Amino acid sequence: MQHRLVGLLVAGALATAGLTGAGLATAPDRASALTTTQATDAYDAFVDTYWDPDAKYFTTWSDHQVHAEHAVGPQGGAYTDYWWEAQAWEAVMDRYERAHDAASRQMIDDVFDGWRAAYPDFRENDWNDDMGWWARGSIRAYELTGEARYLTEAQDIFAYIAQYEDTTYGGGIWWKNVDVGDGTRNEKNVATNGTAVWTALRLYAATGDTTYRDTAERLYAWLQTNFDRDGHIRDHVSGTGQFTDYDWTYNQGQFAGAALQMYLLTDDQQYLDRATRATDWAVDNLTVAGTFLNEGTSDTEGFKAILTRDIRALIDDAGQTQYEAVLTRNASQAANHVSPEGIGGADWTAPTPSVTTTPQLSLGAAATVAITQQAVPDGSTAVVEGDGVYQAENVDHPGISTESSNTGATGRGYLAGWNTAGTAATFHVNVATAGTHTLTFRSAAAAGTAVRSVRVGNGPTTTVSFPGTSSWSQWTTTTVTVDLAAGSNAVVVSAGSGNANYLNLDAMSVSH
Repeated sequence: MQHRLVGLLVAGALATAGLTGAGLATAPDRASALTTTQATDAYDAFVDTYWDPDAKYFTTWSDHQVHAEHAVGPQGGAYTDYWWEAQAWEAVMDRYERAHDAASRQMIDDVFDGWRAAYPDFRENDWNDDMGWWARGSIRAYELTGEARYLTEAQDIFAYIAQYEDTTYGGGIWWKNVDVGDGTRNEKNVATNGTAVWTALRLYAATGDTTYRDTAERLYAWLQTNFDRDGHIRDHVSGTGQFTDYDWTYNQGQFAGAALQMYLLTDDQQYLDRATRATDWAVDNLTVAGTFLNEGTSDTEGFKAILTRDIRALIDDAGQTQYEAVLTRNASQAANHVSPEGIGGADWTAPTPSVTTTPQLSLGAAATVAITQQAVPDGSTAVVEGDGVYQAENVDHPGISTESSNTGATGRGYLAGWNTAGTAATFHVNVATAGTHTLTFRSAAAAGTAVRSVRVGNGPTTTVSFPGTSSWSQWTTTTVTVDLAAGSNAVVVSAGSGNANYLNLDAMSVSH
């Protein structure tokens, strides 16, 4: 089996011999997303809104102002910080792989030049994972363009990061390059080490230097042993060896990407199996009605694009075409919910407000650009309903805790011990046809009947009684009939001052 990694070993050898254009400057064919117009419009809107051609840098916010909630990056945060700019660069490369156009090819160079001008010494950063994204982006840029400077940059950054690998916790590279060895101030995580495996094996492909391969194999073995729980990927280890579990899409994607690269190196099926298990876990557990969840604002707005980029690689490099529908569904949702100016937000299932009234972060907008470039077209701009199942732990639920300790729940958990007045869970429901629909809630209420309010958007409120259950592991269903508009609807389940008793809410399903 001739995998892409093996092929690049040959191409890399030619490039280092001086034939930098041979086999590298032409990117592999990539399908347009949805319709060519939607994918192109998303990219053009992103560039028009955030790109400063004079600074050769993307701004942090759509209004080009500094906001206190993320005042990090050049000029006090007016421009995106270190790793955000790397994600914008990856989105530009996603565009170039799809369209092969001269403008995005030039922008690959421009983004890099702007970043190097803003950060003349890449080492002026305490975070190895931040630097790791530029190493990964640089080797990708080398593969796409054949320019030797990108290979050199990737090698230099990776060499710096790799020196922070040691045997604490059994192996792995430290998250930060300060406080090394201090588990109370530092950690080792997938964010740093998954990216390092991917980059090391691409560097091995480009140079043939077995040191990269050996490092990747060592780091991957450590990750597999300590972080992979049958596809559910842990976040980090710290302290005296305690593991912390955060369910982020980018942890799933980075591990899947690392495992895929190991498969391309060895042709050993176990690695592909681990890559697909990590991806399947994300698809099964980190979605709402089949769309990857809103993971919040700031750094988390970019996480989904990291996962979907690695899913694209699973399809292209390992033939895992079962994921095409996943990418197309997510791209459709993202494209269908951009702002009037064409900018995407953190939640692909809900309309993004106008940037004239609600400034949007470039990181979330770049994620929409990325998924629309990555997906295969289906020629449709219709409403994406998905499977109609909305796991409560995956919807917006500020102030409501989650847990998974009681048996019988679906998904990865449920909203737990919910009884705080003024809190609410918002389900962004997409339906193709306006009219009456049935909502079916799955819940447990061992303290007795729990009362909550349900409304759609700004419509009338319905008081709903969730029946008591004999234990917190016994689940029951409650149905509510509502009128939904075609497209996206915000179904809000709230606890008011008159609401009674605790409620564990597992999921809501919607009839179509």
